Parts: sequence; C-alpha cells; structure tokens
Amino acid sequence: MDTRFLHTFVCVAEQGSIAEAGRRLGLSPTSVAQRLHALEQDVGSRLVVRSGRTVRPTVAGLRILARARDILREVRDLRSEASETALPAGPLRMGATPTALTGIFPPILKRWVARHPDIEIYIEPASTTLLYGRVLAGELDAAVLVHPLFDLPKTCEWRSLRQEPLVLLAPSGMPVRDPLQTAASQPFIRYDRKVVAGKLADDYLHAHGIAPRVRFELDGIESIARLVAEGLGVSVLPDWAPSVTPAPGLRKWPLPAPCPTRTVGALWLRNSVRSPLVQAFLDGA
Repeated sequence: MDTRFLHTFVCVAEQGSIAEAGRRLGLSPTSVAQRLHALEQDVGSRLVVRSGRTVRPTVAGLRILARARDILREVRDLRSEASETALPAGPLRMGATPTALTGIFPPILKRWVARHPDIEIYIEPASTTLLYGRVLAGELDAAVLVHPLFDLPKTCEWRSLRQEPLVLLAPSGMPVRDPLQTAASQPFIRYDRKVVAGKLADDYLHAHGIAPRVRFELDGIESIARLVAEGLGVSVLPDWAPSVTPAPGLRKWPLPAPCPTRTVGALWLRNSVRSPLVQAFLDGA
C-alpha cells in the first residue's frame, strides 16, 4: 500500500473536498481522484462519496480513518528515527499563534536555517485552543501558544518563552492620565473572553470595579490594534510585542499593579520521536 495514497485519503476526508485537498497537497484534482481510486482498489472498498459539492467518507472510509492517521504517524516516526545525524530527521511540524508567528518565530527561524539548513519546518498558524488539541493528538510536533488556565497533562513538556503583561492600548493622540479611567470612560474593544488573555483582562477590570463601554468584542490582537488605531476605541491586551515600537497611531500604557500576565511558550509531547528536534529548535529562542 502506498502511504501517499493513504495521506491523500485522510486529507480529502478532513477537507471535505477533492479540490481543496489537491491545493494542500500540491496536486491536481485529477491526481487526487486517481490516488483515491488506487487506494480503493487496494483495500477493496469505496472510501469516499460525493455529497453535493462536498466529499465525505463512506462507512468503510470512516472505519479506517483513525487507523489511517495512526499508520501515517508511525511511518513518519520511522522515517525520523532512520536518521544518520544526532537529530531525528524532519520535517518538524510546528504550530504558532498569529502573534507568536510574527514576533517570536522570525529570529528563531533565522538561527535554525543557519544551523540546520537541511531540516524542513512546516508551520501551521492557529489559535491556542486549536493548537493545543493538535499537539495532544500528535498532529503537530510542537506549538508556540499561550499557557492555558489549567495544569498541562503529564505527557507534555512545556518551555516558557515570554511573559506578556496586560497594557492599555489607545490611539497615540489620546491623552491618558489614568489608564483605568480611560478604559472606563472611552468606547472599549474587548478581547474575546473565551481566550486566556481576554478572560484575564475582563477579570482585572471587574476587580477594579470597571464595566467598560463595550463597542466590539473579537478575537485577534492585531485586528483589535487596527481598530484602535482607527480611533474606534481603546482596549486592554497582552503586550504581544514588548520590544517593538507600536505601530503608527497606537500607544501602550502600563496598567496599575498587580497586573496579570499571559505566558507564551512551547508545548510538545514528552515521548515524541521528534522531541529532540523541538528542543533544538527552541534552543535558538
């Protein structure tokens, strides 16, 4: 059985579309369909069926989907272990939150390329919640994300990379004498309370007796920063780029202590074959 065909089947099942699977795999829709047909011939069962504009697994396809993922992980682990160097073979599959991807990753990647130019890194941007689940499921080797508000499983390793205190983000031309009073009096853009820093910000303001005049609530620090720069309100956010001067139109103001912080770091499975690769990558942080 050709594992490339198995990978194609898993990708089609996850994307629900032959065309989208082809884009992700760098194949034409015709090539994807041919691989699926070859795999179906090999296993002796129909694995996918069209449903309107989408494609979904058949009963047989659903039965083998989890096992197919396991086989692909085992094959990938075998290839990593069959390395003649001190480190396992790549590629290294990393996840990153959007702010980590633009802030933490570039200098690490620059050092990595200088030290290990032949080891490929695949990077998947996503939210902390999605990345956490994909690391635990073994779908990513590691992810740089925000530490959840709960203890991590003992099967995981964690390395803290940065502490990000909450700050008031305001338009650069806005006079701010008291950041808390500004947060209370100005239109407020709330960071989604379902994410770690959003909950920290909401709890902090509530503890100071502040009920902000919420105009918008959304996830995405850089999107909120853009709205603040347009003069649509102020926000309380983690200082996601402490060493970088704020973009034009923005100014950060420190908040009175004790001020909560979010911890950004790397999460990976302790017993992963590519754990040494992850640690080598983080040594460049």
